[in-house]
Amino acid sequence: MAEARLDWLGCATFRLTVGPTVVFLDAYLDRVSTAPVVGITTADVDRADWIVVGHSHFDHAYGAEKIALRTGAKILGSYETVRIMGRAGVPAEQLVPVSGGEHIRLGPDLNVRVLPSVHSCLWAKNAGQAHETCFGDLDVLQHERDERLGDLVGWIAALGPEVHEHLHDSNQGALGDGGALLFLFETPDGSVLYQDTSGHWSGILEHLRPDVAILAAAGRGNVDGEPTQGSLAQFVAREAELLQLRRVILGHHDDWMPGFSVPLDPAPIRSELATRLPHVDLLEMGYLEDRPLFSGL
Repeated sequence: MAEARLDWLGCATFRLTVGPTVVFLDAYLDRVSTAPVVGITTADVDRADWIVVGHSHFDHAYGAEKIALRTGAKILGSYETVRIMGRAGVPAEQLVPVSGGEHIRLGPDLNVRVLPSVHSCLWAKNAGQAHETCFGDLDVLQHERDERLGDLVGWIAALGPEVHEHLHDSNQGALGDGGALLFLFETPDGSVLYQDTSGHWSGILEHLRPDVAILAAAGRGNVDGEPTQGSLAQFVAREAELLQLRRVILGHHDDWMPGFSVPLDPAPIRSELATRLPHVDLLEMGYLEDRPLFSGL
């Protein structure tokens, strides 16, 4: 039986290996030089069968085209992700567009179910650290959300020449996030849910029962289209509660673009999980640790 193993490659990017099948979860390996060194870039990747992209923002999709062109891997993502990958030169036969509801075989011991999701509330007030609380920002109309998001993008671009150059190089012309997706990977040993941004539809999560979930821990959580009221730690723990998880792995919580991102202290999430789900295991991963996913469950 093929053992499922996982590497964290920084930001929300992971590498899932199940037997002979290698799947990249997002592909953002080529970061600014001030970000912590992960130890791998797209130039180092010589083996990949699939690249599964959660949404179309640069810190998730950028690099997928390089890996696909080098390895022949297929890219699975939203129609917007597939569009920008095609523009980047990835052949059509390597592009698999999905929107939710699809069930796809990735390898002899690996299938994936695709589910619709929602992006974190980038436009809403964000406390930064997991224990800090935020309230309000409810019922904000889309045009005002867009205006706030425009201000945020302008602020990021003003962080310095390297960031400005990086944003230019990684700008693939995506029209927003393209529709965030969740992916439920099924292996002979168990199942793992992958989420690359802090948002969900409650009615979807409450009917899923993965053994393990990779949950994004960054920004202001999005619950059913509105910003979470409370802390990020409470948001992550509530997701684990809805899913009735046995193990949680965090993503998107490192300092992937200093000046904009901040390294997240996982202690409040660990504490909140212990209060709500005392049996759950928070598996804290370092870069390139290659850990077994289901060992000990």
